[in-house]
Amino acid sequence: MTKKKSAAVDNNNNRSAGIPARVVADKFRAEREACHVRAPVSSDAATIPNVLAERYASPALKAVWSPAGRIGIERDFWIAVMKAQRDLGVAIPAQAIADYERVKGDINLARIAERERLTLHDVKARIEEFSGLAGHECIHLGLTSRDLTENVEQLQVHRSLGVVRMKAAAALLALAKQARAHRALMLTGRTHNVPAQPTTLGKRLAMFGQELLAAFTRIDELAARYPVRGLKGAVGTQLDQLTLLGGSAAKVARLEARVVKHLGFKTPLFAVGQVYPRSLDFEVVSALHQLAAAAASFATTLRLMAGQGLLTEGFQKGQVGSSAMPHKVNARNCERICGFATILSGYVTMTGALAGHQWNEGDVSCSVVRRVALPDAFFAIDGLLETYLTVLRQMEIFPAAIAAENTRNLPFLATTTILMEAVKAGAGRETAHEAIKEHALAAAKAMRSGGDADLVGRLAGDARLKLTRAKLEAILSEGSRFVGAAPQQVDMFVAEARRAAAKVKGAAGYQPGRLL
Repeated sequence: MTKKKSAAVDNNNNRSAGIPARVVADKFRAEREACHVRAPVSSDAATIPNVLAERYASPALKAVWSPAGRIGIERDFWIAVMKAQRDLGVAIPAQAIADYERVKGDINLARIAERERLTLHDVKARIEEFSGLAGHECIHLGLTSRDLTENVEQLQVHRSLGVVRMKAAAALLALAKQARAHRALMLTGRTHNVPAQPTTLGKRLAMFGQELLAAFTRIDELAARYPVRGLKGAVGTQLDQLTLLGGSAAKVARLEARVVKHLGFKTPLFAVGQVYPRSLDFEVVSALHQLAAAAASFATTLRLMAGQGLLTEGFQKGQVGSSAMPHKVNARNCERICGFATILSGYVTMTGALAGHQWNEGDVSCSVVRRVALPDAFFAIDGLLETYLTVLRQMEIFPAAIAAENTRNLPFLATTTILMEAVKAGAGRETAHEAIKEHALAAAKAMRSGGDADLVGRLAGDARLKLTRAKLEAILSEGSRFVGAAPQQVDMFVAEARRAAAKVKGAAGYQPGRLL
């Protein structure tokens, strides 16, 4: 049947049903449009949220990286430059500076976006908006866009490193507290996730604390020495500032030093082009990833321990572990920590690709990557640290479950000690090793199949080991012996963690926000 004949048949059917063709057409149109979900038309209709910022990051980090927050920093930077230029002889009226200061808080993002759609240049749009509000054209004298954006972005990075440093120090203190509380609680240590030798829960936590301490030290040192680009002009030669200040290199140096001090940096880079080396961004993000890795190592093991019923990460009143299985107490926060570490590894890759990719004095191919990678890397580490601190404060340990696991595994865990005692009794090391292996494997198989798993009896009956049952039982009765120097190592970690965190203001009293 042709399309024309088919349409005629449909129309005849509609008429026979008494339905006008226009009504049918309207009905089909309505059904077709209903297949497409259309949001109500509003100013927010096209807004897509940044999940890392809105769901996970703290107000302190969001304030640093928000669009309005950035523009506020930019305007403060412009005013600082104007004041320094006026003091060095540039003809900028005092009233102009006062007018800029009066309107610096009038931040209208929609109006700035409208200007950018016309100029297709973000900095030019923000210059025009600020100058239009003040009624003067005195900002950005002798500057290129990168004099503004590089310094402002580095200030955002530096302030964010300060927040991360404080929370990392708080995590060190919280982890040290947990390690100290469980310094002597014997635990089945595992390698390859298989029972290996006894340790203590405190030592296991201190082990992850050692990694956290190394990461904190890197963040601490990076924040202290982080350099800023400074005022360098279009290609880094400071030509326009020299022209503006009458060719005086001394005045240009004083201008830059004053602005650098205003921003809170100790020293500027002295021989850069239009942009600072992007390897510095890689260094920052990789340091954040190292910090995340320490937390993720901890979280991964807690997930395994929770699965063995040895502890929980904490379970709040009203919390639901599963919509289908009411008994579930999932380690969802530890899973989240591991997820954040994965996100950060992606930003390490992104910033690593920018390092060593600079064209001549600079280009903007890095811009789209950095606009995503820098703020989001800080949002991710901030969310991770908030979650990490929450787990460290809420985790619940089950000593009875830990003791039951120890009892089941202790004869196996003690085999290296038994090996040394056999050697002391006159057995050859390799002979004793082979004998213990044979009996341990047989006892383990018997344990899993319901047979006789008496490892002590098996070992006592082997003449190669030269150890009586009484001697073997005496060895096993000395439980504290098997954890070696674990308690002392915990003490060392606690002391180092407290020493490192003591210099960070606010770390000792910091409390994480409520998690979703």
